[in-house]
Amino acid sequence: MSLGQILPAIFGTDSLLVGTIIPFLFVLTVVVFVHEMGHYLVGRWCGIGVKAFSIGFGPELIGFNDRHGTRWKLSAIPLGGYVKFVGDMNATSTPDPAETAKLTAEERKVAFHTQALWKRAATVFAGPLFNFLLTIAVFAVMFSVYGRFVSEPMVAEVRADSPAAVAGFQPGDRFVSVNGEKVETFSDVQQLVSGRAGDKLTFVIQRDGKDLTLTATPEAMEQTDPLGNKIKIGVIGVVNDEQLGQPHVVHYGPAGAVAEAVRETGNIILRTGQFFKRFVVGREDKCQLGGPVKIADMAGKAAKLGFEWLVQLVAMLSVGIGFLNLLPIPPLDGGHLLFYGIEAVIRRPLSERAMEAFYRIGMLVVLGFMGFVFWNDLFGC
Repeated sequence: MSLGQILPAIFGTDSLLVGTIIPFLFVLTVVVFVHEMGHYLVGRWCGIGVKAFSIGFGPELIGFNDRHGTRWKLSAIPLGGYVKFVGDMNATSTPDPAETAKLTAEERKVAFHTQALWKRAATVFAGPLFNFLLTIAVFAVMFSVYGRFVSEPMVAEVRADSPAAVAGFQPGDRFVSVNGEKVETFSDVQQLVSGRAGDKLTFVIQRDGKDLTLTATPEAMEQTDPLGNKIKIGVIGVVNDEQLGQPHVVHYGPAGAVAEAVRETGNIILRTGQFFKRFVVGREDKCQLGGPVKIADMAGKAAKLGFEWLVQLVAMLSVGIGFLNLLPIPPLDGGHLLFYGIEAVIRRPLSERAMEAFYRIGMLVVLGFMGFVFWNDLFGC
């Protein structure tokens, strides 16, 4: 193979390096950096000393020390990151008496475990919070620049023998609410229905100037999303069209874009929680969950569609990482917040032995989940 053939194979836009690995590292690095920066900034604001800020795990590749003594570094395994606070000596963030004895008086003042409960909780919560803020920021910019394409919540066609047909929907019906939630666009209806396959839903529709209440159970249908992923969503079998839907672009000012971004991020968080609740009881397709391999594939496909698609993937991954980190499972941020909640109630920290036991159980759960998504990536789906 000639040099002219080798270079495009390595550095061409369709190569593994440029087409998949670099977009994947961009997406993951941005999300991890923002998450860890949340911990860092709030921790520093609370007066907690920071020993290290790392993007990636394992051996350090490059790094430097700032004037506060924090080591900023890029590490060899780019699948996460961490902030190491002064006195943060183990995974449960509990003080080790032997190690604590080695701290100087100045270090004890800024050590993580010596801080007030609210400062520790705020520092831990800041990581997921910054992930949500990143998603809001991305959506706000997208809405400001591109606006939002919407359609009126009208029924133009009812598919034969569909749940909607059985429920009595008719062309010309206008959706008012779904399960008590008011809808303003056809997209609102789709969002409320898509994650509820098999659930009996109540629809209020307007027909001939009167409100009617209908019930329908969405059925699962496989579709392909813009990134080529096969996804299963709930549908009731109604179609919107240009005549009744009157599709148009809604433009937003800065305040309106932020408000809409907050609403959209909140909806994603709610749908994510709904998905995991259904997943735990076996009502969701296991192939909807993927790990690094699937994310890398999506990043490559998003990069081919354009930078704005890659940024949207950053936003979606960021809110997902934020949500997962808030689950009350050690060693996730939510597990630490659970410990702090218990400490607030009983007015003292849990014993180190109890926290170690919970940590081991939580670690098994986290490792099991990671193994599951890796299996899905490589063999399961």
